[in-house]
Amino acid sequence: MTPLLEFRNVTKVYTKGLLSRAATTALDDVSLKIEDDQPTILTVAGESGSGKTTLAMLLLGFIAPTRGQILYKGKDIAHLRGEEKVNFRKEVQAVFQDPFAVFNPFYTVDHLLTVPIEKFKLARSKREARDRMDEALSAVGLRPEDVLGRFPHQLSGGQRQRINVARALLLKPRLLVADEPVSMVDASLRATILESLRNLNREHGISIIYITHDLTTAYHVANSIIVLYRGSVMEAGSIDRVIREPQHPYTRLLIDSIPWPDINRKWGQTEIVAREQEHGSVETGCKFTSRCPFAMDKCRQAPPPLYRVAPEQVAACYLYDAQPVVERERLSEVLPV
Repeated sequence: MTPLLEFRNVTKVYTKGLLSRAATTALDDVSLKIEDDQPTILTVAGESGSGKTTLAMLLLGFIAPTRGQILYKGKDIAHLRGEEKVNFRKEVQAVFQDPFAVFNPFYTVDHLLTVPIEKFKLARSKREARDRMDEALSAVGLRPEDVLGRFPHQLSGGQRQRINVARALLLKPRLLVADEPVSMVDASLRATILESLRNLNREHGISIIYITHDLTTAYHVANSIIVLYRGSVMEAGSIDRVIREPQHPYTRLLIDSIPWPDINRKWGQTEIVAREQEHGSVETGCKFTSRCPFAMDKCRQAPPPLYRVAPEQVAACYLYDAQPVVERERLSEVLPV
């Protein structure tokens, strides 16, 4: 069966201008698949600058890849036209980090919800449009009478973010891109929003790409995870396996930064100290070499492939060069749904 979404060796390089040779590789040879008949939640994790948001922008068609292809239902999204492009815009929705920026302060909540209904002709009457809005708001845990008719400044950040999720749900999408959806709301509201996302997956059959730097929320919401560092896949697999038994030194660093409820357990027990980079090491070898306490000579010579360290886990690290190699194009075969 044709995948719902497919990244084929996608690379995105940003340059500073026509006359400048300086360039930044934001995403480097990334491949992944979301199956059409198996709704899942895939986390893309990493620190700031790892390429997470670039991946989201590419997926949504806001920017074009430098190399590689992005396919939706088997068709390159760069070549979609007419009705196919309209369907893509309808079926692939996004919830962004900032719940404030989406709203025009001069319009009520009703306006945000009625625009997609009118644009995509989702209702034949005002009564039907209101029913659809009520249904979407209720699905994310909001009472329509509490939010409709109100302006954005009259709502909390958590309410605004859940309205964004409801707006996406109105269109009955096949895929939702959630880019740091809970990073700007109170901790008390994060569980509510994350539960809304899980319900979209379980009850409505919507696949979700959950982009975050917060591994604690990723652990509670996702089925599988891809860990990026400077645009490259460092580790991937089952969320339970990767979080509980991280194999790549970079993933261990991320896990070690999570606050634990045990006051006797210190943060930062894994010592990973940045040291001066050798000339060309980042371009020719593993991008994590300068920060890795296990770095070897071959780490500086060529980037490591993905080694299969467990049935549902791969790591791009020469520490596991005795394990079988998984081609990057076949990464999704390791990821559970």
